[in-house]
Amino acid sequence: MMKKFPPIEKILEAYTAIADNHVKLENDQALVTSSNETKTYTVTFHDNTYTSNDNASYWQGYLGYPGIVVLMLQGKLPYDKELAQQFAGVDWNKINQEYKRNYAQAADTVITAKGIGKKKAETKLHHVYDTLKQLSINVKHGSLRPPKAN
Repeated sequence: MMKKFPPIEKILEAYTAIADNHVKLENDQALVTSSNETKTYTVTFHDNTYTSNDNASYWQGYLGYPGIVVLMLQGKLPYDKELAQQFAGVDWNKINQEYKRNYAQAADTVITAKGIGKKKAETKLHHVYDTLKQLSINVKHGSLRPPKAN
């Protein structure tokens, strides 16, 4: 089971990746393109073992948003299509830089700017996050280094 978990706001980045069709899911791997389309991450999986070359998975030791995307598409995590569509087109890289990686503040700004019900969004995020914490999966350090921006 995972021991470290991503910031809950990373679920919103997963929603954006799916809503923007930035995911190519294959038999045992997925390619997930960043919201600003400058990087493509490789997520591999076999049974309940996942690796990813996003910065969080590679350097921080927790499954980053590309891995969350895969878990959603595999049906292991809840996915709310309607809520995800409301986060389509968000350049998370830009907004996270603007807020100096204060993911909570960045997410709050996007939720407010898009007129999304904060209470509803938080309830959905916590449901996904609680499910993530209950998953019995292994996250391993992959051999691929994180990609550099194009």
